[in-house]
Amino acid sequence: MLLGCQENKTKPKKKSSEWISLFDGSSLDGWKAYNQKSLPPGWAIVDSVMTFSTEMILEQDYDYKGSRDIVYGGQEFDNFELYVEWKIPPGGNSGIFYHIAEGYDGLPEVAPEYQLIDDENYTNFHDITEYNKSIGITKNPQNLQPLQSTGADYAMYVPDPTKKNLNPAGQWNNSKIIFTPEKVEHWLNGELLLTFVPWSEEWNAKKSNGKWKIAEDYGIYKKGFIGFQDHGSSLWFRNIKIKEL
Repeated sequence: MLLGCQENKTKPKKKSSEWISLFDGSSLDGWKAYNQKSLPPGWAIVDSVMTFSTEMILEQDYDYKGSRDIVYGGQEFDNFELYVEWKIPPGGNSGIFYHIAEGYDGLPEVAPEYQLIDDENYTNFHDITEYNKSIGITKNPQNLQPLQSTGADYAMYVPDPTKKNLNPAGQWNNSKIIFTPEKVEHWLNGELLLTFVPWSEEWNAKKSNGKWKIAEDYGIYKKGFIGFQDHGSSLWFRNIKIKEL
């Protein structure tokens, strides 16, 4: 009995503060298309990097109708610290989503987004004037808006431009999201860009009076999957890890 007690004391225990690797460069186990059971065409590991490229879509997959957004379906998370290294091309656009619930038309309909975009050159490649007008932006609708820029809680909270140290398109950046019911933090390259309190009076006012007022279930889930958005451009992700809080 004494020996058994000693063995139990020395046996390592998993702590909630340990990092969980979602992608280590060697396997895409657990990743799949949103609302699907397998990865969508165009996603693969290239040089140890999770990569999306239209050049990797085979001819037989041209008629694929499912989502090209991907989620880590191996585990759901509620309170967490998420770390991701990412790279996009000139004119690129993507996003990091959390608390994802499946069964909707797309990730933005339900899940909050940490925006990833080419702040400097996006509008040189894409005319967003009519889109911005359609969501009520009348002042300089041709420009990328602060709520649409990298590090924003998309269409909800603006990143502090004085803290934004964004490497240009084609270079690696790292982002961190810390989520608790008391406070959410968005980090970029080691700098804190914004904080907010989820489901607060302020949060609900922003949802009710902004882009998400017609998305009834936006942000309602307190636990869900982690995922990335495919917005038609090449994408690169590496060193994806999460810590439960």
